[in-house]
Amino acid sequence: MKNMDAEKKQLLIESLSTVINEQRQILLQQILAQRTRYLTVVLEDIYQPQNASAVIRTAECLGLQEMHIIEKKHEYQINPKVVQGASKWMEINRYKDADEDNTTACLKKLKSRGYKIVAMTLREDSIDLNTIDVDQKLALCFGSEESGLTELAHELADECIKIPMCGFTQSFNLSVSAGICLNHLATKMRESDLNWQLGEDDKTDLYLDWLSKSTPTGKVLLDKFIKSNSLES
Repeated sequence: MKNMDAEKKQLLIESLSTVINEQRQILLQQILAQRTRYLTVVLEDIYQPQNASAVIRTAECLGLQEMHIIEKKHEYQINPKVVQGASKWMEINRYKDADEDNTTACLKKLKSRGYKIVAMTLREDSIDLNTIDVDQKLALCFGSEESGLTELAHELADECIKIPMCGFTQSFNLSVSAGICLNHLATKMRESDLNWQLGEDDKTDLYLDWLSKSTPTGKVLLDKFIKSNSLES
């Protein structure tokens, strides 16, 4: 769909809109208005499916559009009961090439897109979460449940951040940590004058995708319409 011109995309939207009720279309537009790529999450080698799924669910609820999963020893798996369909509406990018270092591939790609790489860590020299600025796109990196982020992830990070804690237990569950950080930064972002919303082309592409996912026959109708109208470039 990204290869279609604007006029063809509009024809496709009009076609799909005939089988989607108006309330659903309004809801999709409302969510699109709050969607962002300004914040994203990186999960490195998470081995408990419920934890990764809980982070995805939280990220989607807070309006994030994409996440990045680095696989090393552990393969990413989804827990449908925990994720509650959130992954259907997000872009999940997986880095699982056996012939390269997936941490390097992921973080360098994000840096090339203008993200500041933020390592969430318990290290002594890390900065308090409350002091981090949101004047640049942020990629928050979380490591495995037991050992945290790898040394390489720390080396590639632009900043190391910790969540301030006041109790005897000096660590949060992975999904809780992600929830605290994302809510704090998303709130800070939305209260700013930053241009954190999606671009119009991005919104259009997502809207088409979401329309097709909003009815059981959406994908069939989408493929049929593209074929019958020769919309593929």
